[in-house]
Amino acid sequence: AWQRSGFGKGDKIASAITKQTDCSVISNLNYETHHGDDVVTADGSDKAAKEFPSCHAKYVDYTPCQDQMRAMKFPRDNMIYRERHCPPEDEKLQCLIPAPKGYATPFPWPQSRDYVPFANAPYKSLTVEKAVQNWIQYEGNVFRFPGGGTQFPQGADTYINQLASAIPIDNGMVRTALDTGCGVASLGAYLFKKNVITMSFAPRDSHEAQVQFALERGVPAVIGVLGSIKMPFATRAFDMAHCSRCLIPWGENDGLYMMEVDRVLRPGGYWVLSGPPINWRTYFGAWKRPKEDLEEEQRKIEEIARLLCWEKLDELGDIAVWKKRTNYDLCRQQDIKPNLCEPSYPDDVWYKKMEACVTPYPKSTKSYEEWKPFPDRLNAIPPRISSGSVPGVSVDMYQEDIQIWEKHVKSYKSINNLIDSGRFRNIMDMNAGLGSFAAALDSPKLWVMNVMPTIAEKDTLGVISDRGLIGIYHDWCEAFSTYPRTYDLIHANGIFSLYRDKCKAEDILLEMDRILRPEGSVIIRDNVNVLVKVKKIVGGMRWDARMVDHEDGPLVSEKVLFAVKKYWVVGDIITAHNKKKKVKN
Repeated sequence: AWQRSGFGKGDKIASAITKQTDCSVISNLNYETHHGDDVVTADGSDKAAKEFPSCHAKYVDYTPCQDQMRAMKFPRDNMIYRERHCPPEDEKLQCLIPAPKGYATPFPWPQSRDYVPFANAPYKSLTVEKAVQNWIQYEGNVFRFPGGGTQFPQGADTYINQLASAIPIDNGMVRTALDTGCGVASLGAYLFKKNVITMSFAPRDSHEAQVQFALERGVPAVIGVLGSIKMPFATRAFDMAHCSRCLIPWGENDGLYMMEVDRVLRPGGYWVLSGPPINWRTYFGAWKRPKEDLEEEQRKIEEIARLLCWEKLDELGDIAVWKKRTNYDLCRQQDIKPNLCEPSYPDDVWYKKMEACVTPYPKSTKSYEEWKPFPDRLNAIPPRISSGSVPGVSVDMYQEDIQIWEKHVKSYKSINNLIDSGRFRNIMDMNAGLGSFAAALDSPKLWVMNVMPTIAEKDTLGVISDRGLIGIYHDWCEAFSTYPRTYDLIHANGIFSLYRDKCKAEDILLEMDRILRPEGSVIIRDNVNVLVKVKKIVGGMRWDARMVDHEDGPLVSEKVLFAVKKYWVVGDIITAHNKKKKVKN
């Protein structure tokens, strides 16, 4: 009332004092990057926090669930040894993964698409192995990515234009794509020009750091393989799936892998295959494979595609394109029909074995026949909600959720005004709900990896996919399928309350620290009692943290914790309570 009285000097004085004492403005957290400069330390309330030591330098690129040594203990059949194999509880590291010496903040997008600091992923093997394919080049203290690939040495733009002659990439109808065996994700990097967001994946194998390079470039990617278990994505999640010489044996195992692709393709979606065996008559000599083998391989793929009732649209030289039917009507007329999967929950995929059966179409396919282009579908009523197929989620709840998260994100931006500046490119939402956090942030400057906890009360990952966003299932009691230092900002809404009786909060926080870049930011929204405990833990993790009230005021029990991870690298002698230094403004 004093501030707003509008009379004389008193109003100006009150306004100045209000700004100085306003709990919603965190003046001592610095979101800028300094590469090696120290940022502000945590306040004195964290002095009793347990201090986590730095891990040994050998763990600088540690991926707990895709550890190379552990992988060798598992069978090589169907790439099982390249799947997720997480350490038991007594082998989990209780330390902080260090950054390599010389680590630098990635270049801003779109410069990051073409350049990555050498120190961030100092592996030159691909520059030699893939030299003629234009994947990657080493120049001074950076890697340069010319945009080439095994099947598109002339550049991804040329390749994408070829695809666009058969697939509606330019009009928003294809918004989400899946790139299997992605290499350094140049396809996904250049599809951003078309406003297509691509979930790229590749195993951690002899092509050292390919997924790490993708994320350093600012392109969505996870470590993964099409092996024996289902992909951690919702059914009908993608508008297009792509394989460019990805070495997946599509015709083997009774069509198991193509059936899994069919599961994650929406009705009316596209499958692109380039490289062997497509156009084998031209390339069998260069591929050094018998004509008969390549012909048989393509015959099997064509046969499985017909069984799946896919329509072959075109074979453009080295590229073949199929389309999944928008409904099952034509498929019923086929002489040979596929074995349909049991009518169980099709999105129950976490660590579940793939089956040689076809996931049935939804009961109503009208929404897919009238599929909306992006960005119209971002805030339109998703088909899964309009059809009532998500228990406990109504149209009104969905629309209210959009408004709530627009309000939350507006509040976040008032505190961290760099959120949509381009400073944060790779963003993760650890408990994505209906995807409204990502929708409120939607911008060409950033992308959001929406994570659906496997223990969430409501599984709404399919809704997120319907909105033209990408997402993945994950259990936060385990490590995420990514390299260290791959996200600029991590958002965690209610994650610690959700996992309270499942696993330790400090284990989840250590994983957040592993995947967060130096000088990256964290926003944690939860009950105040939970956040007080979380804030104490992060006091020993080389994070600077401040808690603020809910945007509706101090009487709301839900609070928000903002944190910034300090810059430190291998060999730095830093403790959680080192001498406080002033923030650079």
